[in-house]
Amino acid sequence: MPFPNRVHDFLSKPISLPELAESIKRTKRYQALLREQRDVAEQHSTSPSGRTELREIDSLVGKSEAIQDIIGTILRLKNNDTVTVLITGESGTGKELIARAIHFESPRASRPFVPVNCAAIPAYLAESAFFGHVYGAFTGATTNRTGHFEFADGGTLFFDEIGEMPVEIQTKLLRVLEDGVVTPVGAMTGRRMDVRVLASTNTDLRTKIEAGTFRPDLYFRLAQFTIAVPPLRAHPEDIPLLADHFLGVCATRMTMDPPILTPEAISDLEGYPFPGNVRELKNIIERAMIESGGAAIQPEHLHFAHTLASPADSEPVAFYKGRFVDVRNLSLEYQGQGNPQGFLEALLTPIQEAQQSLEREIILEALRQNRGNRGQTAKALGIGRKTLYRKLKEHQIE
Repeated sequence: MPFPNRVHDFLSKPISLPELAESIKRTKRYQALLREQRDVAEQHSTSPSGRTELREIDSLVGKSEAIQDIIGTILRLKNNDTVTVLITGESGTGKELIARAIHFESPRASRPFVPVNCAAIPAYLAESAFFGHVYGAFTGATTNRTGHFEFADGGTLFFDEIGEMPVEIQTKLLRVLEDGVVTPVGAMTGRRMDVRVLASTNTDLRTKIEAGTFRPDLYFRLAQFTIAVPPLRAHPEDIPLLADHFLGVCATRMTMDPPILTPEAISDLEGYPFPGNVRELKNIIERAMIESGGAAIQPEHLHFAHTLASPADSEPVAFYKGRFVDVRNLSLEYQGQGNPQGFLEALLTPIQEAQQSLEREIILEALRQNRGNRGQTAKALGIGRKTLYRKLKEHQIE
């Protein structure tokens, strides 16, 4: 006789207290997940005006062609809720946000969205975590366990960092994607489930295929549809819009009015390469709001992790005519051009000792090329204005 839908787990007599305690913990986790999914579904409910409030897609901020193309792709996918999508891009570019937008713009919006970080699951637990297991499946399997696929039944399962999934699990995942049947570890039969799979990666899966750590057939199954998310430095025109968006988000959470960014602060943000992408921008804005105390955000409130780059200490390089050069590839004629004395000094000085002098020369050259405009100089060097001021002081450049 089938159990009613409200039954999540069951125990057979005689009941042991440890088994009962574990079942209660598991049920509480399951109920918490259901509550979270209900909250998300309510946030995405439709208002009487017909508009959808707090849509995930509204958090994809940007006027650039790249971001607008991504938004258009999400909207085109909204009625194709069985298509698997592979989202590629550097860390911090918003791949999970895009996955959420795909889910909540689809007919599955009222069903669970279950994100799973493949890199955070040990290989020996992965099969049980993804597909579940039954009592007695292996030593220590004292109860049944619900896997991520079952939690996501009817909704979307998002595999973050799919490239880190153990190879031995990839075969079973491919089978599930092909026939939709999930078989828990130790079970004799499986159960058909309706789960849409999305995946993301910050690495080149083709390289992993060549190395034998990722199955090519799984790659082609996941890449039924692909979305490439550009790094923030590739669409800097969106930085002011994103900064303003994060000001509003953080201000709401801090129960305060959003401060403004001064033109100088905006210039610093636009001139910074953001190696951590949108995530880094959000963290910088949040810290700046705390430091400014609600006042206008000035350049001194912005803290950038990136510093002026220099070659690795082991590389035989020198800075010559505005760029780093590998001395191993220089001809004698080229070495004799320009200022041979300064060039020879750079060659003869170990890079560890020459770093400061090279850095000073880089800054002076950038200032000269930008006619002393410090804002443009900072942008050309890929650093913030505050960092440039500090460097000018360190090198005693007036």
